[in-house]
Amino acid sequence: MVSKNQIKLITSLQQKKFRQIHQLFIAEGVKVIQELLQSNFVLEHLYVTQNIFETISSDKKTQISDQDLKRISCLSTPNNCLALFQIPEQKPRNDKGLIVALDDIRDPGNLGTIVRLCDWYGIDQMVCSEQTVDVYNPKVVQATMGSISRVSVAYLDLEKYLKRASTPIFGTFMDGKNVYKENLPQEGILVLGNEANGISEKIEKLVSDRLAIPRFGDLQQTESLNVATATAIFLSEFKRNS
Repeated sequence: MVSKNQIKLITSLQQKKFRQIHQLFIAEGVKVIQELLQSNFVLEHLYVTQNIFETISSDKKTQISDQDLKRISCLSTPNNCLALFQIPEQKPRNDKGLIVALDDIRDPGNLGTIVRLCDWYGIDQMVCSEQTVDVYNPKVVQATMGSISRVSVAYLDLEKYLKRASTPIFGTFMDGKNVYKENLPQEGILVLGNEANGISEKIEKLVSDRLAIPRFGDLQQTESLNVATATAIFLSEFKRNS
């Protein structure tokens, strides 16, 4: 049984302001929850509809009905488990290696996929503008498929951060240099911009190297690539030169 107060708390965590107040976030699905349990994230409570996660103590786990899970789930088709985890303190940054910087990314699926891509390509640090969607948004957490446990994501004043940077700043543009022909370093900051508007003017001024993914189609009428797709290509090129 889930109490009314528990339902109220859990459903409130779909909003950023309540995640910040309670310092909790939602994770759903066996794979995502298992990844988080094996990391440094601290479990607040686990709700299951089946006898799973048997190593979790009874004071941290409640078995509930499918109907109750639907009431607290963020998914249109709930899985069989939902967990609340504590939001950890933001880790100190180590500004070395390749860092991915996001300028006003708004789509949760895009952010979650980018976190997962960073995990795949061994990028353990991301920095985001304060306007970028919250990494603890349930849809973002779901899209990371557990990679949120291995990639540090910091929110900050991106303009100030880039002004202090001592490494090259690479920006992604339609009119930049062909990324396939560039000799890319192993240290720097890769900036990706908003889905609709790209990199903002104030951030564009701080970019030292403009990069682009060339179009190969005969008509070349496609306006742009999805930002997560572009991230995969750029990271692949940076790592291919390692």
